[in-house]
Amino acid sequence: MAKCEICGKSVQFGNNVSHSNKKTAKVWRPNVKKIRIMEDKRPVRRYVCTSCIRSGRIKKAI
Repeated sequence: MAKCEICGKSVQFGNNVSHSNKKTAKVWRPNVKKIRIMEDKRPVRRYVCTSCIRSGRIKKAI
């Protein structure tokens, strides 16, 4: 679910690094919403990240 169907943004992995330099697993998830967008002149539901919504890459269905 956590993947933007417009730009392909998905989960990223890394490490939390403490002051003592101890490393633990960390996951960054994209802010993905399921919204209705216009695709080929008809409304469809897609998972879209909020940066694509704000930038105007998609046209929201009314």
